[in-house]
Amino acid sequence: MAVLLWLAALGHFVFAADESEIKFKRIPVQYIAALGDTYATSGNNAYVWGLWPVDPGPRGVRLGRYEQLVSDSGVAPARWKFDNHDWWLEEHGLIMEKPQFPVPPGKYLVTGDREVTTMLTIYPMEVDGSQRWELYNGATLYDVTHLACRSARYTPVSAETACAPSSAQQSDFPVAPGGVMPAVNGCNKQDYAVLIVIGIAEEN
Repeated sequence: MAVLLWLAALGHFVFAADESEIKFKRIPVQYIAALGDTYATSGNNAYVWGLWPVDPGPRGVRLGRYEQLVSDSGVAPARWKFDNHDWWLEEHGLIMEKPQFPVPPGKYLVTGDREVTTMLTIYPMEVDGSQRWELYNGATLYDVTHLACRSARYTPVSAETACAPSSAQQSDFPVAPGGVMPAVNGCNKQDYAVLIVIGIAEEN
């Protein structure tokens, strides 16, 4: 079994796995947008996972201010650029900036802020375009999903279809922890699990 030690004075976590130790540097909280079977422990699709290096919630724009966002050339107060062909919502109905794709290869200390904190390894991309991810010691994606954080990506159904936050219903929010994000007329929707990143391996 893995052992996780928090060395407060040094600002590090030490993760003991298979008789070896991996030192993680504590970082300001980051978030991973992940896709995969709820109970998977690994997969080959990390290339579609994204990373928010900073919390996107406080940087978001309320649905009711969408028209103002458009009139400001799509530039949010936090200086990120809105893309009307590929946009994100969170559980309170805030329009979010996109995560950065893909997540850089390396080892991350992740948690769902519930019972499990474990190591996530993102491997380099293979020549065929696949990219493996793996959670340590049998932890599942569900174990490290922060259920209170909901996020979904919205894209137009077709080139001729309007897909805009103005079609979202504020009454659909907030979304219950673990719930499914609401559909929006004219849009394809992809729900993402949200993982909290609290450390990165020094070897990264």
